[in-house]
Amino acid sequence: MMKKIRLPLEGGITEYCLSDQSPWPASPSPPPRSRVVYAAAHVVIDPLQPQRLDMEATMAFRRHLWSLGFGVAEAMDTAQRGMGLDWKSARELIRISASDRSGAIACGANTDKLDADTPATVDDVIRAYEEQCEVIETAGGRVILMASRVLARCARGADDYVRVYSRLLSGLRQPAILHWLGESFDPQLKGYWGSSSIPEAMETCLAIIGENRSMIDGVKISLLDKQQEIKMRRLLPEGVRMYTGDDFDYAELIQGDDLGYSDALLGIFDGIAPAAVAAFRALDDGDPVAYRKILEPTVPLSRHIFEAPTYFYKTGLIFLAYLNGHQRHFRMLGGQESARSIQHLAKLFVLADRSRLLSDPELALHRMRLVLELSGVEA
Repeated sequence: MMKKIRLPLEGGITEYCLSDQSPWPASPSPPPRSRVVYAAAHVVIDPLQPQRLDMEATMAFRRHLWSLGFGVAEAMDTAQRGMGLDWKSARELIRISASDRSGAIACGANTDKLDADTPATVDDVIRAYEEQCEVIETAGGRVILMASRVLARCARGADDYVRVYSRLLSGLRQPAILHWLGESFDPQLKGYWGSSSIPEAMETCLAIIGENRSMIDGVKISLLDKQQEIKMRRLLPEGVRMYTGDDFDYAELIQGDDLGYSDALLGIFDGIAPAAVAAFRALDDGDPVAYRKILEPTVPLSRHIFEAPTYFYKTGLIFLAYLNGHQRHFRMLGGQESARSIQHLAKLFVLADRSRLLSDPELALHRMRLVLELSGVEA
């Protein structure tokens, strides 16, 4: 029997028939051989105490990602870092995730312990970063040096960034991942690396990498500009990885070209993991055609989830996790489940179905109908 639902799509209420294709199976898999891949994971809250994490559900989702062969990028912006997840909660999450040891883990170090409304100095930034780096490395995780809003506010130019990053990298026990998050993801990071000019900012970042290459595993850039990523990738010192953070063009960037490819540290892997792992198996087997055939249908879904305002992408990922039974409710830190319209969520449902990413279509239909009813839409 064909599964149908009435959805508020462009042009009004439209009857939609679900695909008869089988969903991608979430089969246990070893890590890919051809690429290094991290999934930036979301967090699940306790709906009765909405400022607290449901650690059991949060960790169950991380074990799901690890079982598929992904490393987990913990306490990143996908986990609502800086948009609801404070340092106290992030610290506990890092400790628990790193102690699980179910797979590779890298964790975000930031300066969010500093009061956003209190003036800070570069020395304050260094101390705040160092405290978080120590927590991460003591727990056994690799450090991801997240872009700092406080540093963006107090730095007087590129030299301050060089000073901060050189100091931090020299004090780590193992190579870190740098993180360049564009202003579409966080407007407060405009002018990061000391310039609003992407070429000038890239020059500073590359100089820091060149001077500290032994302590840098790679750099993740999330500029949503594939040409800038390719340009920087070709300028990286040998042995330093480019981790794509481009949730618009990841399929192309990960496959690469004759001059190289990007590894990946992506928020969208949180939502498309079963399809992505199948694509990586094809890439490992030397079949780029199959890789693109599997992964490219997920790109429209990702572009929709990450559409402007991009920083609300977490709402789409958590909605998809709810549809797929990874959590029992559609609630978020700070009430951000309301950040996207019912029309946006309806289109997400359609694109997930077309990408074979509704793992249990009956459950997804039931939950979509519940959300529609709460929004006053008769399904």
